[in-house]
Amino acid sequence: MAKQKARSKVHVRKGDTVLVITGKSAGKKGKILSVIPDQSRVTIEGVNVVKRHARPTRRLPQGGIMEKEAPIHSSNVMLFCNKCNNPTKVGKRLLDDGEKVRICKKCGEVI
Repeated sequence: MAKQKARSKVHVRKGDTVLVITGKSAGKKGKILSVIPDQSRVTIEGVNVVKRHARPTRRLPQGGIMEKEAPIHSSNVMLFCNKCNNPTKVGKRLLDDGEKVRICKKCGEVI
C-alpha cells in the first residue's frame, strides 16, 4: 500500500500582510504574493530577494541578472494586524450567520 502524504496547512493566505520574525529578513513587513501549502512556504513582496542569471531569450532579449523573491518557510512569518498595528496569531470565530472568519488574537478584529 502506498503511504499517503498528510495535507499541510499554512496559517496565512495570499494577500495578507505579514512580519518576518526570523532569518536574514527579520523585521521586514510585506504582502504575500504566493503560498505553496505542500511545502509550507510563502513568497513575500520585497523579502528574501535573490539574484538569478538569465540568458537572452525572445521574451527577454537582453538577458542579464534579475532579482526576484524566493519563498521562505511559513513558520518564519506572523500575520500583521493593521487595526492594532502588531504581529498577531490567527484565531477563528463563527459569526451569527454561520460564516467562519479569521480574527486577530490581540484586538479581536476580523481580518
